[in-house]
Amino acid sequence: MTDSAVDMVHLNIHQRQSIGHLVEPAPNVAQLEKAFQAALTAPDHHRLKPTRFVIISGDQREAFGELLSKALADLGETDPVQLERVKNHPFRAPLLVLALTQFQPHPKVPNFEQTLSTGAAIQNFLLSLQVQGFSSMWRSGAVIESNLFKQALGLAEDDLISGIIYIGTAAKVIPARAEINTQNYVSYWNK
Repeated sequence: MTDSAVDMVHLNIHQRQSIGHLVEPAPNVAQLEKAFQAALTAPDHHRLKPTRFVIISGDQREAFGELLSKALADLGETDPVQLERVKNHPFRAPLLVLALTQFQPHPKVPNFEQTLSTGAAIQNFLLSLQVQGFSSMWRSGAVIESNLFKQALGLAEDDLISGIIYIGTAAKVIPARAEINTQNYVSYWNK
């Protein structure tokens, strides 16, 4: 890989950031396929493939908003303002993708490693979308703990909804991320 190609990869990684206001266009089927292919190359001990994705687009966002509201109520929320607010969350972007972790029993691969694998898959997914010109926001919130929500997605109680990824095009130009001083976060181990 040439130095300029390496620089482009680093720039894509460095400039990735969450964008809250997303509009059309969203990725098409071929662009999403590229992002899913990238996602599923994430580190995955014993290739258990615990990561799953569910696409929510177009008119399905309304039904998904209803599910979010029911899931929040399942967790004990009774405020009608909050229940209505979460019902509108899917309209923050033209496309949503749920990232799920379905744990695969294995004597050498604990659940936390499978959770990390899904996190790495999500990061690959976000970077692939970005290099294709799209923006995203990875969200979670209390609603992902709802057993009603998990059941609606065909998950077991101990499986994870690892995030709701909102995808589209940034509504406005976002300032570049500031350079990070890695010395605040990196040290050398010394016996």
